[in-house]
Amino acid sequence: MLRVSNLNVAYGRLQVLWDVSLEVREGELVSLIGPNGAGKTTLLRTISGLLKPISGTIEFMGRRIDGLPPHKICRLGLIHIPEGRAIFPLMSVLENLQMGAYMGEVRENFKRNVKEVFRLFPVLKERLGQVAETLSGGEMQMLSIGRGLIAEPKLLMLDEPTIGLAPKLSELIFDSISKLHEEGLTILLVSQEVRRALELADRAYVMENGRIVLEGTGEELLENPDIKKSYLGL
Repeated sequence: MLRVSNLNVAYGRLQVLWDVSLEVREGELVSLIGPNGAGKTTLLRTISGLLKPISGTIEFMGRRIDGLPPHKICRLGLIHIPEGRAIFPLMSVLENLQMGAYMGEVRENFKRNVKEVFRLFPVLKERLGQVAETLSGGEMQMLSIGRGLIAEPKLLMLDEPTIGLAPKLSELIFDSISKLHEEGLTILLVSQEVRRALELADRAYVMENGRIVLEGTGEELLENPDIKKSYLGL
């Protein structure tokens, strides 16, 4: 479904991604792990069209997208939930969810899709009229994911969806991601919570210093001695 090949990306003269290649197959949950500053967020921003690569290609469902603007990539069904719970703070929960249906193709399905969001995150139904900035951190993250789901993603990219959340809320978010995967949604997950990210993953990649340095199944990487030592403290 998604194929990134030999991608090189720079901020001005500073190159930050070096010959990055990865793929996500339909129905998979693929995790991308690595230390802060490794280039994970930059990779997602490049896939979604927010950054332009120096070289390399990005294909989504057989079509090259590395030259497309973000709104056209969204229309293809590749939806990016950025790090930091990027909601519209002064709009209500309902209005934030409606923004997920901004593209005409999915607008007519809003009522059906919002029911699915409420099934996954029942608390959002109770908060519909509430101003988004008054939500808790966990509720904001649910809202951010819910807005992405309203857009009917074929592939959902999640960047650090549990950052800054208490352990119980983190587990709730991971359970929701697992449920979406079980229901057939294709997911590319970036997370610092390495154990949970690998437990959920069909396959995973390790990124360090702007390069992919390791790949394998989630189970293989959980048992990898280097991963245990560097990321799991074992």
